[in-house]
Amino acid sequence: MKMCEFIIESDEGLHARPAADFVDKSISYLSKITFEKDGEIFNAKSFTSVLSMGACKNDKIIIKVEGEDEEQAIDELTAFFYTLN
Repeated sequence: MKMCEFIIESDEGLHARPAADFVDKSISYLSKITFEKDGEIFNAKSFTSVLSMGACKNDKIIIKVEGEDEEQAIDELTAFFYTLN
């Protein structure tokens, strides 16, 4: 399992457009990909789940990736997440 921690820096938080972009990117990997926020787990391949997370500015988010392409997925999703912030 690979993990990476982020702080949401955008004033709008993780709103619909960047959430949809992240979900679209996540779906392309075979690995299980989740977000953790405040101890709750959210499916990063589900738009509804990601939006229900309610990630606001300064929230801490942990991305967890587990599976056969986890190394590639965490590297690319980390880079992608920084472009959203």
